[in-house]
Amino acid sequence: MANEIKRLNMKDLESNRDEFLSELYTGLKEYGFVVLRDHNINRNKLDRAYALLQELFNLPLETKLKYDSGEGGRRGYVAFGRENARGNPHADLKEFWHVGQDLTPASDYFREYPENVWPEEIPEFEEFFKGFYHDLESLGKTVLEALGEVMGLEKNFFRAMVTDGNSICRLLHYPALKNLDTKNAMRAAAHADINLLTLLVGATDSGLELLDKDGNWMPVESNEDEIVLDTGDMMSRLTNDVLPSTVHRVVNPANQERSRYSMPFFLHPHSNASLNCLPKCAGPGGSKYPPITAGEFLDQRLVEIGLTKS
Repeated sequence: MANEIKRLNMKDLESNRDEFLSELYTGLKEYGFVVLRDHNINRNKLDRAYALLQELFNLPLETKLKYDSGEGGRRGYVAFGRENARGNPHADLKEFWHVGQDLTPASDYFREYPENVWPEEIPEFEEFFKGFYHDLESLGKTVLEALGEVMGLEKNFFRAMVTDGNSICRLLHYPALKNLDTKNAMRAAAHADINLLTLLVGATDSGLELLDKDGNWMPVESNEDEIVLDTGDMMSRLTNDVLPSTVHRVVNPANQERSRYSMPFFLHPHSNASLNCLPKCAGPGGSKYPPITAGEFLDQRLVEIGLTKS
């Protein structure tokens, strides 16, 4: 097989469905990553999102710290040096802002998730990112539904898991590295995503790499109009590693004076969703992983990456 991540056109989901489904499944099975183009988020909206990100992270630190919710980083601002990769004592070189679900009282999970935090210094921010969140959530549900179809699952299996789920849009800023202590640290140290599926909107700079099955680091290239899709640990548990959660990182650039902005959307199930191995993925040896719910698994991982205390 060519050493290349599959690139899929979302329009083929309607016009060439069987091939799209096959390529999606084999691409994720081989690398845990695929690249999507011609998706539902237009260029103007992406440009506006990145402009708002720059405005947000250019605010004074004392202003940004007003929006640290203290909720284990689940909403609002998380400062530079707070998060580390699992098993790595060195903090990543990044700061970020979390936008999550806005649920109504009719939802069973209305009181379970913290309220979103919005910067009053940027009046447009709340309305824009509420809409942007739902655009990405909708795209993610469409991809999950397609994945469930090719796996022979019930049509709404994955969609039901993530409806009212604890999905997060992470607005990321990797500052310019000039004058920073980068010894033993990188923008994002090697890690696997916690969640079910990640949509990574084309970043403003390169640096993303995945670890392939031969133990080699492989660049993940995409342009600003594309979305990188990868499977996380929750999907790996559900499928007994048939769809792997691939380790990846963001390396430090040669140009020390340039910032990097990125907007991953982490699709999470609701907290009561079971991550028990799907029967058709169990194989002769059964499940590799003990039973656990999505909420329990997330709580464990937030401790391991330094965002909450045990």
